[in-house]
Amino acid sequence: MVEQDFEKGRRLPFPDLVILDRDGVINQDSSAYIKSRDEWIPIPGSLEAMARLHQAGVKIGIATNQRGIALGLYDHQALEEMHQKMTALLSDVGGAIDEIAFCTADDPLHPDRKPNPGMLLTIIKALDLPQTSVIYFVGDKSSDVAAAENATLQSDYRVIPVLVRTGNGIKSEKKLNDRERLTYNDLASFVDALLFDSSDLSALSTEE
Repeated sequence: MVEQDFEKGRRLPFPDLVILDRDGVINQDSSAYIKSRDEWIPIPGSLEAMARLHQAGVKIGIATNQRGIALGLYDHQALEEMHQKMTALLSDVGGAIDEIAFCTADDPLHPDRKPNPGMLLTIIKALDLPQTSVIYFVGDKSSDVAAAENATLQSDYRVIPVLVRTGNGIKSEKKLNDRERLTYNDLASFVDALLFDSSDLSALSTEE
């Protein structure tokens, strides 16, 4: 379903908060998991896009499934080192992150594991946002889209899903081909549309 605010020729609502999935949106993803600081490699333009959001006064959250810890592929220290690298590189280009939430659970029923909305709602609560806030969740997987929708269904907030084609995004777009949604080539393209373009007609997947 197309959000009514995104009708042809209308500007995307300016956000109070943009929540981002991590792997495949901010950094390169891998089927073997991102397990170390050295393996954490930013997607070109992603950190700069985050910096532009920060400089525009938009709060930034990250909600990331980190099941690899439960599988024994890496530990909490390795995850912390990855996030230290991310925040340092982001700081170098003038950006900052307001809140990071991660879920290490292997259980798909865990309330924090996407597509369940726990991490998104935790970030929103931590930032003490009013219910009228404009909130986007940007991801590359169908579970990210579902997490945004579930956050809307299970709270008094409206969380708008955005799909990017980096990471698993192209496969996810095909999987969701019966639905209309905001879809962009990458995080930088979304931020371009959000901050500068009042009529990005390529955003709707049905027009691709």
